[in-house]
Amino acid sequence: MRFVTYTESDGDRVGVLDAEDLVHALPPGIRLIDLLDDPQRLHNAADNALRDPRAVHPYASLRLRAPIPQPPTVRDFMTFESHVEGVARLGGPEAGPPEQWYEAPAFYFTNPYAIHGPQDDVRIPPGCTRFDFELEVAAVIGRGGRDLTVDEAESHIAGYVLMNDWSARDLQFAEMQVRLGPAKGKDSATTLGPVFVTPDELEPYRAGNAYNLRMTAAVNGTVVGEDVWSNMAFSYAQMIAYASRGTEVRTGDIFGSGTCGGGCLAELWGRHGVDAHPPLVPGDTVTLSVEHLGTQTCRVTERAERPAGDLRATSHPHALAPHGGHR
Repeated sequence: MRFVTYTESDGDRVGVLDAEDLVHALPPGIRLIDLLDDPQRLHNAADNALRDPRAVHPYASLRLRAPIPQPPTVRDFMTFESHVEGVARLGGPEAGPPEQWYEAPAFYFTNPYAIHGPQDDVRIPPGCTRFDFELEVAAVIGRGGRDLTVDEAESHIAGYVLMNDWSARDLQFAEMQVRLGPAKGKDSATTLGPVFVTPDELEPYRAGNAYNLRMTAAVNGTVVGEDVWSNMAFSYAQMIAYASRGTEVRTGDIFGSGTCGGGCLAELWGRHGVDAHPPLVPGDTVTLSVEHLGTQTCRVTERAERPAGDLRATSHPHALAPHGGHR
């Protein structure tokens, strides 16, 4: 089944997308996240909407929201070795993935309050001059759990969505010098959608650790990177099992795959130099596609204003300098 969340005059609605690109609406007030913890309830809701829809709309006519507009948490992993290798070369031509990367699927928490829909404009974050995108696919948790094994974790996946982890690279690289983060380099926007797809829909394409489906990234209509989803070095089951150690994963949690090979500008900079492609600027259009998961087309808009105020530590020798100079 394929689901979308879209906007109507009275709020968000959920619908089922059929093979003819028509969206069959579920009753008002039903959120997709409310259906995820029981696969049978999810499929029953879809069957009811296809048989007796509250309304039917052409898919192309809708203003789409993220399928899960308000997820409880968003974890982002790094599972594509070619991407990790390419970005590592920003540290030198011989640099590669650290040994620890191979030991477990590493992740960080990003901002669940910064979710954007697949047609939404995205503003460059305050202070950022090297703005970037990241082409990923996220799994969405259905049933929650704790201390899951890898064998158990697979059945906790309710479906998959296309994901773009927008990145302020200059902010990210600066803050990670403190050996924390990323945080402000990542928390201004994450785009999800357009379509939430259940695993059974993708089963014919299963290969490797995911699915044999093409992933494509383009800027202003020019393809800058491609990969295959099945090239993940870790499976979603491994990711979920690792994240659930000693804690909970809950219904609606988002698990990003991390950037695919060729799926961001930073990787181009690492492989070919920082002049290989300019950072994103206002007016650029980023188009990300994954077969059977749809396409996001988002326009980059003007940089947000940075609020005034000195954020430096008061113990720093420059923090007490007169305005406009250093002591």
